[in-house]
Amino acid sequence: MNFLEGMNAALGYIEDRLAEEIDYQEVARRAYCSEYHFKRMFSSLAGVSLSEYIRRRRLTLAGLELIGSGERVLDVAVKYGYSSADAFARAFQTVHGMTPSEARSGSRTLKAYPRLTFQLTVGGGDAMHYRIVEKEAFRLVGVMKRVPIVFQGVNPDIAALAQSLDGEGIAELKQLSNVEPRGMISASANFSEGRMEERGELDHYIGVATTEACRERWAQLEVAAATWAVFEAVGPFPAALQNVWGRIYSEWFPSSSYELAVGPEVLWNESPDTSSPTYRSEIWIPVRLRERME
Repeated sequence: MNFLEGMNAALGYIEDRLAEEIDYQEVARRAYCSEYHFKRMFSSLAGVSLSEYIRRRRLTLAGLELIGSGERVLDVAVKYGYSSADAFARAFQTVHGMTPSEARSGSRTLKAYPRLTFQLTVGGGDAMHYRIVEKEAFRLVGVMKRVPIVFQGVNPDIAALAQSLDGEGIAELKQLSNVEPRGMISASANFSEGRMEERGELDHYIGVATTEACRERWAQLEVAAATWAVFEAVGPFPAALQNVWGRIYSEWFPSSSYELAVGPEVLWNESPDTSSPTYRSEIWIPVRLRERME
C-alpha cells in the first residue's frame, strides 16, 4: 500500500463513521503513520484541519437529512455529535448560512462539502536538497512569544519579537550557540490545529540551539534527541524558502519513508541581509521512520 492509498483508506474509515465517534488512532493506523503525522499531513494537503473537514462533512449530511426526512432537528443533531439543538443550530448556521428550520423549509440553498480523495499530481521534477541528521537533546534559548499564524507578508508580532533583541542580547546568545544549526535561528512549536486555514497561534522563538545553561532572562524550550530532515532553500527570499516549505509536505513526505515527529520546526538563515538572489536558508524538521506499508 502506498502513501496515497493509505490516506484514502483512512478517509474511507472516517466517512463510514461520520455518525459515530471517530477513533483517530485507528484513522492513523489505516494510513500507516502516527496520529500526529496524519493530522499535519491532512491539513497541509487539504488546506483545512481534519476536525474542520469532519465537521463540514457531518453538517453536509445533516443538511441532506433535514430536507429529505421527517426526523426531528434534535435527533439529527445528536446523530452527528451535538449535545443540544442550540449547539447544532450554531454550527449549522456557520456552515450553511441558515438555521436548521430554514433548511427544512426547502426555501434556501444548502452548501455541500463533498468527500475528499487524495490523488497523485506529477509536478516539474525539480530536485530537493536535503540531509538527515541525528541530534542529541538540546535546548532552544532566546525570546519567545505566542503569535497569530500569518501566511503572507510580515508577521507584526514576530517582527516586534525580533526588535526586542538588542545587540548585547544577540551577542550573549551567540556565545551560547554550540550545536547545529549554529548562530541565530528561529523556531515554531505548539501549532494550533487550524494552522493551514491561517487560524490560531504558535509559539515562536528567536535564539540559538545550545546544550549550555543560560540566564533566567531567556525563554527555553527543551528539545529531545531526534532525527532531523534538513532542507536547503537557495534563491530570492522569501519566495524560495516558502516554495521549499510547501514542497516538503506536498512532495517529500508523501514519497519518503519518514513521517513528522513531535518537535519544533527550525529555520536557519545565512545572514540578516536577505537581498542576495542566491540567499541560503535551512529548514530543520524532526522526523521518524514511518511504519512499513504492506
